Amino acid sequence: MEPVGTSSSSAPGNGLLKAALACFLVGIVAVVAIFLTPAVTDGRPGLVLYLLTLAWPLGFVLALTFALRSGRRSRGRDRT
Repeated sequence: MEPVGTSSSSAPGNGLLKAALACFLVGIVAVVAIFLTPAVTDGRPGLVLYLLTLAWPLGFVLALTFALRSGRRSRGRDRT
């Protein structure tokens, strides 16, 4: 049994991290597929693969957003 408050489902931004990882991986696979398509099929990669590569930077931006939102928070007191 997990202690209260440590469940992974209780983390507020966990979905954002999963979406970032999924987008990043889809983009990476699309880039690899673009390079492998001519070698395997002697054809040109389709437009769909080029559009899927746009998921790569989207995943990176989502990961940065997750990191900034889940970082340390200020305690609210001045250090002066």
